Amino acid sequence: MLLDECTLKPYGEELLHQCEPFDCGDGDLNDFFENDSLHYSRNLMGKSYCFTLDADPRMIVCAFTVSNDSIKVSDLPNARKKKVNQQIPREKQFRSYPSVLIGRLGVNSAFRGKGIGHELMDFIKSWFVDEGNKTGCRFIVVDAYNNNGALGYYEREGFGFLFSTEDQEKEYLDYTRDHQLHTRLMYFDLIVLTS
Repeated sequence: MLLDECTLKPYGEELLHQCEPFDCGDGDLNDFFENDSLHYSRNLMGKSYCFTLDADPRMIVCAFTVSNDSIKVSDLPNARKKKVNQQIPREKQFRSYPSVLIGRLGVNSAFRGKGIGHELMDFIKSWFVDEGNKTGCRFIVVDAYNNNGALGYYEREGFGFLFSTEDQEKEYLDYTRDHQLHTRLMYFDLIVLTS
């Protein structure tokens, strides 16, 4: 549906005035796209995009934000470091690898259950392995909300946890063991799409 019935647009001030408010059913995400996405873009912290419906260009079907990031394998526990490095030739292994961060991602509640989330993730993945991509990017990373819905979505899309346990992640982030993680770091290796 996205590539056939929708148009990709930068999420900017003009779009916000032309479109109906974006509602993905999550207040935090709605607030970000309504109030913070322009600030992020102006300060070069992230770039937001959306797909609008061709039949009704005022309707935002889904929206997402991306920014530059990296996976610093030198900071990971040995087992996780080996897992991240396993597909990278030994002579090309580094202390960190270029990544793109999906900072925010949401699907309009009216389009839930239609496979839009899967189509959107396929689009984002292909965007960064396309020959027209202007920079190297080995991984996609995300701080997924630490709930079954969000974690399950990213796992179905082929993402794995950067840390095998929440306790490992808490230690990496310098949190106490009783600290509740609101997000979990997950990653996807784009090399699987190039073979």
